[in-house]
Amino acid sequence: ARAIHYNSYRQDKPLIPINCGAIPAELLESELFGYEKGAFTGATSSRMGRFELANGGTIFLDEIGEMSPALQVKILRVLQEREFERVGGTRTIRVDVRIIAATNKNLEELVNQGLFREDLYYRLNVIPINIPPLRERKSDIPLLVYHFIERFNKEKKRHIQGITPEAMEMLKRYHWPGNVRELENIIERIVILKGSGMITPADLPEKLASTSREALLPDIEIPEEGIDFGATMEMLEKELLRKALEKAGGVKSKAARFLHMNRTTLVEKVKKLRLEV
Repeated sequence: ARAIHYNSYRQDKPLIPINCGAIPAELLESELFGYEKGAFTGATSSRMGRFELANGGTIFLDEIGEMSPALQVKILRVLQEREFERVGGTRTIRVDVRIIAATNKNLEELVNQGLFREDLYYRLNVIPINIPPLRERKSDIPLLVYHFIERFNKEKKRHIQGITPEAMEMLKRYHWPGNVRELENIIERIVILKGSGMITPADLPEKLASTSREALLPDIEIPEEGIDFGATMEMLEKELLRKALEKAGGVKSKAARFLHMNRTTLVEKVKKLRLEV
């Protein structure tokens, strides 16, 4: 939404974001459209809503799939007529706003279930942009991590210098059910609590550590008669060396760096395990 807004002719006007899933349904209408004095208990004065604040610019409706059908009607009217009334008001307010909407739900399914208006869906679905989940674009994780570190260092007045390769690898192995927002929340928490230095594996939540262990270790079943520990470890060591050499294109010094060991040690292990390279 920021990239679209700041690279458009509306860039000098406001960009107003709102998370439709984070605000209770009974409050979302007044947040979006504002309210007049006396519209409800506690409304001691009139207040502009997000659409008025975004006039001339862009409003970003995040998680629009969480919006109630009743409120969807008002959004549709703004899209079609560019007008609305505040809560408790009768004066029609006209606005010129670009609407960008996002959701992690399948709106077509919600339309079929009668939970999302079909006419609103087609009004919004003019230029759809499908962003794959974070687990499918692991190469974006380092860029996002350093962006969030820089951002939260400034916001929270902290001094995190970066993240260790081991911690970054754990972040890449995690499946990220909460997508970018989950990564953002984790980095924000670490920056606040740690304050300075490098982010290490010890700073990451336990769920990331367990996922990392599962990704690293094969699913080994231990039979009743037991297992040959030495032979099993030799097999694992061989497999690690083989994969590192394969990834390095057979270059031993590069493979050694992947395994955080020196080249001499790697060569000795390859000979000892009679690994064909």
